Amino acid sequence: MKKAAAVFLSMALLILLTACGRSEMKQQENTQADVRSESSENRASDTNVQDSAGQEPKADVEDGFIRVTGGTFQMGSPDAESWRSDDETQHTVTVSDFYMSPYEVTQAEYEAVTGNNPSNFTGSDLPVENISWLEAVSFCNAYSGEKGLEPVYSIDGENVSWNRSADGYRLPTEAEWEYACRAGTASPFYMENSPSAEEANYYGHYPYEIEANYFSQENLTVKPGEYRQTTVAVGSFSPNPLGLYDMHGNVGEWTWDIYGAYSTEEQTDPVGADSGTRRVYRGGGWNDFAKNMRSAYRAMMDQDKGSFNIGLRLVRNVAPGSGNVAGTDVQQGGSDARSSILIAYFSWGGNTRGIAEEIRNQTGADLFEITLVNPYSSDYNTVLDEAQRDQNEQARPELASHVENMDDYDTIILGYPNWWASIPMPTASFLEEYDFSGKTIIPFCSHGGGRFGQSLTAIAKLAPDSEMGEALSVHYSGGSGLPDDIAGWLEINGISGADTGQ
Repeated sequence: MKKAAAVFLSMALLILLTACGRSEMKQQENTQADVRSESSENRASDTNVQDSAGQEPKADVEDGFIRVTGGTFQMGSPDAESWRSDDETQHTVTVSDFYMSPYEVTQAEYEAVTGNNPSNFTGSDLPVENISWLEAVSFCNAYSGEKGLEPVYSIDGENVSWNRSADGYRLPTEAEWEYACRAGTASPFYMENSPSAEEANYYGHYPYEIEANYFSQENLTVKPGEYRQTTVAVGSFSPNPLGLYDMHGNVGEWTWDIYGAYSTEEQTDPVGADSGTRRVYRGGGWNDFAKNMRSAYRAMMDQDKGSFNIGLRLVRNVAPGSGNVAGTDVQQGGSDARSSILIAYFSWGGNTRGIAEEIRNQTGADLFEITLVNPYSSDYNTVLDEAQRDQNEQARPELASHVENMDDYDTIILGYPNWWASIPMPTASFLEEYDFSGKTIIPFCSHGGGRFGQSLTAIAKLAPDSEMGEALSVHYSGGSGLPDDIAGWLEINGISGADTGQ
């Protein structure tokens, strides 16, 4: 009898332990999904203090957004910050309280609202990307409607105005985004050191300051790591001190602002330039070098274009603002077929030259090679050192070749190799030599895995009054599929042999 009781008790204990084990396993499976909502709600509760006016949102929405308490900070970067750009002039900015999503908008969330998924990489928990700024603001309005909130934006074609008193979802301003990313820090990144590939999703082979330490890396605080070549699930890494995930890397994030020079005066809740042609996105993406994920780095693109490394993150007001903000004089995107086309290119190893020649074969357009008075070395290791030196110094090497009749061309098809996630400095010399106002620049680049990097932003900054066509990235020389790839790309840009005037 005692033996039977012992057997019974043993079997009961075994069943109990098995059930507990299954429960624990089930809990572990749900942890990744639960942590998004539970931790967000806890953080939102922890930081849920009233603003100075004592006002609360007009609608109580359960969205897990984090309340970011406003304050004053130095927006931009100090002169001594490595790899800073001239458009990052430090200035004093005050932002009011606002709510921000801890996560980038996922493909599942975007598709549930819009019914489509334009992303280059596919996965329900991956961030949506390949959406234009116009599509981003349209999503904000649609999502607001679903939640019973007042839509923020009035959209008439490419003309968009922002009702600052509306309580719906919107894009952050540049100032709000940088303030939230920094989370009280003044360093290039919100973490103590630059992000490693285990802390952010980016081109992990190129951590911060690798350019000056490419051949001797003992001085690097963060060593090269994994390059995933894709987006990853939102929230895959630790958040910043405010509880916001992926502020550095994964995908860049659209902001409201039209790109323009910063004001040097103190500002409260600034909203960007009054007019211009391009919108700002922040944070860097899966294919960016660390230098272009800095808290102060500014990237931009035409508002009607999307990219495989740009998505969005939502915010909404804590208290109603006042007035309307409209971006005026924004040029209509897209390029028309032109009567006179120049193919201008810089090539070192020959890949870009081969692509340019194929474009010439298909269009009959004029071909121009950008060459130097003092050419770069033909040795691969040496030219790497020379290229990063020139880029670090933002040098403008003297050109040996010049376009004598630039005024005759309406469209410039501009080719270059992706060097250090940007354009080579000879290309910068070319862009600064001529006035591209009113012309269309259609970029193409050869690359080894980083696609465009931030080269399109670099071109746009150097030719701010030009229009930008759809760009083409070619892996090395492009292989046997290059002719078809170029033909399709030219068609997208409205160009064929009959349009060149040749």
